Formats: sequence, structure tokens, C-alpha cells
Amino acid sequence: QVQLVESGGNLVQPGGSLRLSCAASGIIFSAYAMGWYRQAPGKQRELVATITSGGNTNYTDSVKGRFTISRDNTKNTVSLQMNNLKPEDTAVYYCNAHRSWSTVVSTNYWGQGTQVTVSS
Repeated sequence: QVQLVESGGNLVQPGGSLRLSCAASGIIFSAYAMGWYRQAPGKQRELVATITSGGNTNYTDSVKGRFTISRDNTKNTVSLQMNNLKPEDTAVYYCNAHRSWSTVVSTNYWGQGTQVTVSS
């Protein structure tokens, strides 16, 4: 049974920091690309950051320079360090595990989400 369990969401003031963590079980963690997505009220889920099995990272433009994604393959965890948070970062943040088996076949797993609220 695959599980992705997020933690670390909270209420924080603008300019503050949070660190989200996602613990994965039931998958060969090192074989999966991991990512963080977010969904704000009334909006579609959007990609925030991804990290490949080899450690290559990618960020959406709005978080570049403020957020850092990292992974620990010995602990099966992926983290998102979020600095200089802005009210527009308010959303439910979801952990994602992705593996491509071929050009047309892939597997995706999702966590249950953790709420991040940035407000004074």
C-alpha cells in the first residue's frame, strides 16, 4: 500500500518560513520523481517544484529563489523549504510521486495535502 504523508503546514505571517515534509512508503522511493503541487481556493492545482530521482530540480517561476525542494533517499522523504512567504502562497500543498514506465505509461501517487496559510 502506497502512502505519501505530508506534514509541516501552518499559519505564518508574510515574510516568514515553513518547511513541508512528505514521507513515502510502499514505493521504491529512489526510482520516483517527487514533487510538490498546490491548490488555492477556486483555482486549479499547480506545480510548485519537482526533483528527479537523480536530484535535478525544477520550480515554477513564482517561487524561484524562495523555495527549495530536496530529497533524502535514505529516509524516503522529500521536503520543501519555503522562505519569504507571501499571501499568494496560501494553498493546500500536495506531495506527488511520479514514475514513467514508458512514453505513454506512468504512475502517480498523491498525498492528502497540508494547509499553508500566509496571513498577518
